[in-house]
Amino acid sequence: MHIVINCAKGDTNRDVAARLRVSEAMVGKWRLRSFEHRLDGLGDDPRTGAPRTVTDDEVEAVVVQTLEEKPTDTTHSSTRSVTKEMGTSHTTINRIWNAFGLQPHRAELFKTVDRPVLREEGA
Repeated sequence: MHIVINCAKGDTNRDVAARLRVSEAMVGKWRLRSFEHRLDGLGDDPRTGAPRTVTDDEVEAVVVQTLEEKPTDTTHSSTRSVTKEMGTSHTTINRIWNAFGLQPHRAELFKTVDRPVLREEGA
């Protein structure tokens, strides 16, 4: 965006590149794109690689499951336990957790364990 604004002021590619510490080729690319496509030219081009297989709704469901649901028979969620409930791979769960900074295994909350309290006689 800064490149296009500086170009619109009438600065040369060389001046804009030096001021913004980018290559002259990059300035030329963005100048041409904004000239040919106006505002539509300011977005990113489609990237290479496979298209997403996980929808936004599925990502939201994993995050909600992790943050709001208490797992059964354990103290915290694991990628494999969420995988069983959500029907996706543990790698996908791990990627989602990393993207949102979720670390349920590091919860700082006190966790209770369902075990009988051991007491000494007469205590």
